[in-house]
Amino acid sequence: MTEERIDAVMQTDIVRVRPETPIREAAAQLVEGQASVAIVVDDTGGLIGVLSQKDCFRSALNASYYQQWSGTVAQYMTEAVETLDVTTDFVTAAEAFLNSPYRAYPVVRDGEVVGLLSRADLLATFLHYG
Repeated sequence: MTEERIDAVMQTDIVRVRPETPIREAAAQLVEGQASVAIVVDDTGGLIGVLSQKDCFRSALNASYYQQWSGTVAQYMTEAVETLDVTTDFVTAAEAFLNSPYRAYPVVRDGEVVGLLSRADLLATFLHYG
């Protein structure tokens, strides 16, 4: 593999939402962006959580019963976020995916989110190189 760091294959065009964003709006952004995960950021752009498509299903099911979406991203997001550093190599990233249920990891540089690495991205990379 010529490039062995995840910053060579991570997604940089990622969905970002705020904790006060209505959950229906955030779910729509995930669908429109064809993203499995949105990064939840504070006023300064700092990472405070992630919102997955799976996280949105609780509100979606509730809406199917009551014909109304309710709640905000803050009520459904995951706050304990594991990240990968941009310097992480492919093998270490693959091991992280093997040892966790996550479909994607936020990628950080000096504590700032600069991308997202999905299992699909990394698997495609392994297939491409070999």
